[in-house]
Amino acid sequence: MSDTIALIRQRLVSLQPESVDVVDDSAKHAGHAGAASGGGHYQLTIVSQCFAGKAQIARHRLVYQALGDLLPGQIHALSIAAYTPDQL
Repeated sequence: MSDTIALIRQRLVSLQPESVDVVDDSAKHAGHAGAASGGGHYQLTIVSQCFAGKAQIARHRLVYQALGDLLPGQIHALSIAAYTPDQL
Protein backbone atom coordinates (compact mmCIF):
# COMPACT_ATOMS: atom_id res chain seq x y z
CA MET A 1 0.00 0.00 0.00
CA SER A 2 1.35 3.40 -0.94
CA ASP A 3 2.01 6.08 1.67
CA THR A 4 -0.72 8.28 0.19
CA ILE A 5 -3.31 5.49 0.35
CA ALA A 6 -2.34 4.87 3.98
CA LEU A 7 -2.74 8.61 4.71
CA ILE A 8 -6.14 8.68 2.98
CA ARG A 9 -7.33 5.73 5.07
CA GLN A 10 -5.96 7.31 8.25
CA ARG A 11 -7.66 10.65 7.65
CA LEU A 12 -11.01 9.05 6.82
CA VAL A 13 -11.18 7.34 10.23
CA SER A 14 -12.82 10.55 11.47
CA LEU A 15 -15.88 9.64 9.36
CA GLN A 16 -16.20 6.30 11.16
CA PRO A 17 -16.39 4.30 7.94
CA GLU A 18 -17.64 0.74 7.77
CA SER A 19 -15.47 0.27 4.71
CA VAL A 20 -12.95 2.23 2.66
CA ASP A 21 -11.58 1.16 -0.71
CA VAL A 22 -8.90 3.30 -2.37
CA VAL A 23 -7.55 2.56 -5.85
CA ASP A 24 -4.46 4.35 -7.18
CA ASP A 25 -5.07 5.20 -10.84
CA SER A 26 -1.98 7.40 -11.16
CA ALA A 27 -0.29 5.13 -13.72
CA LYS A 28 -3.19 5.69 -16.14
CA HIS A 29 -2.46 9.43 -16.05
CA ALA A 30 1.29 9.39 -16.66
CA GLY A 31 2.34 12.52 -18.53
CA HIS A 32 -0.69 14.47 -17.27
CA ALA A 33 0.14 17.87 -15.74
CA GLY A 34 -1.11 16.79 -12.30
CA ALA A 35 0.98 13.64 -12.43
CA ALA A 36 4.06 15.68 -13.33
CA SER A 37 3.66 17.74 -10.15
CA GLY A 38 3.62 14.55 -8.06
CA GLY A 39 -0.08 14.45 -7.21
CA GLY A 40 -1.80 11.12 -7.64
CA HIS A 41 -5.15 10.11 -9.12
CA TYR A 42 -7.35 8.00 -6.82
CA GLN A 43 -10.76 6.35 -6.76
CA LEU A 44 -12.41 6.21 -3.34
CA THR A 45 -15.40 4.18 -2.25
CA ILE A 46 -16.44 4.83 1.34
CA VAL A 47 -19.38 3.53 3.35
CA SER A 48 -20.37 5.37 6.52
CA GLN A 49 -23.51 5.99 8.53
CA CYS A 50 -22.42 9.64 8.84
CA PHE A 51 -23.62 10.16 5.25
CA ALA A 52 -27.24 9.38 6.18
CA GLY A 53 -29.62 12.15 5.18
CA LYS A 54 -26.90 14.05 3.29
CA ALA A 55 -26.88 14.93 -0.40
CA GLN A 56 -23.97 13.77 -2.55
CA ILE A 57 -22.25 17.17 -2.44
CA ALA A 58 -22.44 17.25 1.36
CA ARG A 59 -20.91 13.77 1.50
CA HIS A 60 -18.07 14.86 -0.77
CA ARG A 61 -17.45 17.94 1.37
CA LEU A 62 -17.08 15.71 4.44
CA VAL A 63 -14.50 13.61 2.60
CA TYR A 64 -12.60 16.70 1.38
CA GLN A 65 -12.59 18.15 4.91
CA ALA A 66 -11.23 14.89 6.32
CA LEU A 67 -8.45 14.75 3.72
CA GLY A 68 -7.50 18.38 4.33
CA ASP A 69 -4.02 19.30 3.13
CA LEU A 70 -3.61 16.17 0.99
CA LEU A 71 -5.60 18.08 -1.63
CA PRO A 72 -4.24 19.38 -3.98
CA GLY A 73 -0.73 18.27 -3.01
CA GLN A 74 -0.45 14.49 -2.76
CA ILE A 75 -3.89 14.03 -4.36
CA HIS A 76 -4.36 15.70 -7.73
CA ALA A 77 -7.65 13.98 -8.63
CA LEU A 78 -10.13 12.08 -6.48
CA SER A 79 -13.23 10.22 -7.61
CA ILE A 80 -15.59 9.69 -4.67
CA ALA A 81 -18.40 7.19 -4.23
CA ALA A 82 -19.87 7.77 -0.75
CA TYR A 83 -22.67 5.52 0.54
CA THR A 84 -24.57 4.74 3.70
CA PRO A 85 -24.62 1.07 4.75
CA ASP A 86 -28.25 0.63 3.68
CA GLN A 87 -27.48 1.87 0.16
CA LEU A 88 -25.46 -1.26 -0.60
